[in-house]
Amino acid sequence: MKNDNRKNSFRDSQQDCDEASNVPDTPQTRSPAYALAFADPDFMCRDELRPVRLQLELLKPELILNEKGITSTIVMFGGARIPEPAKKDTARTKTLSDLSKYYNEARKFAKLMTQMGEAGENVIITGGGPGVMEAGNRGAVDAGGQSIGLNIVLPHEQAPNEYVTPELCFNFHYFALRKMHFLMRAKAITVFPGGFGTLDETFEALTLIQTGRMERVPFLLFGRAFWESIINWDALSDAGTISADDLALFQFVETAEEAIAALENWKDAGEKRTPIPVH
Repeated sequence: MKNDNRKNSFRDSQQDCDEASNVPDTPQTRSPAYALAFADPDFMCRDELRPVRLQLELLKPELILNEKGITSTIVMFGGARIPEPAKKDTARTKTLSDLSKYYNEARKFAKLMTQMGEAGENVIITGGGPGVMEAGNRGAVDAGGQSIGLNIVLPHEQAPNEYVTPELCFNFHYFALRKMHFLMRAKAITVFPGGFGTLDETFEALTLIQTGRMERVPFLLFGRAFWESIINWDALSDAGTISADDLALFQFVETAEEAIAALENWKDAGEKRTPIPVH
């Protein structure tokens, strides 16, 4: 099918794909060598093509998000194993059952942020999976809005949760590119209790901000008791492995309302008030 929005006069690549599928069946046309390079999955998955795949995985979501008018996002990291309160009896541990309250806080926070944002601004973005991620996408649906899900192929089966906006649901092979898309439009980062993946995302983002590789944005950790039980933040400062000022890169909140207030009153490193715009 010809793309009428093309910006040049060259023959359309999709048209050639269609034509190539209708060529006469001969030993030559059946040969893998004859397949168009960009339409040949076996060729595209060769080790030597990794740089091209990296570029494509960066480019595809970027183009789609631009086309959909997404200008800024609110990142929501958190554990996939945290159930909604109605299902907390199915949790693997009592701690997970107790943490189910943060499912509701994540859902409420996403709903409030979606209600206050304008089209394309401060769009909720999650990992697209279950638990806290599901709560974030679900909250956006509660508000009648859209949200982004960045899924990744894992050895065990994982499908996007049902609340991600379908046209904003992406699937990744490379963790590194997925992380980039989490942060490229981020105007705030919120982190709920979670495991290795959540910790990885948290410290990656904090490191980027600490080293000046990313502009400083509000960084909210939901659940002080959880975070202080698994990480001795003051010990890092006392040991000198981070500076005392680094402890100001984030703050603790407990509820969606506290998080909204923190965003509205956030100050940057220079103590100049730069609140997240809410409408």
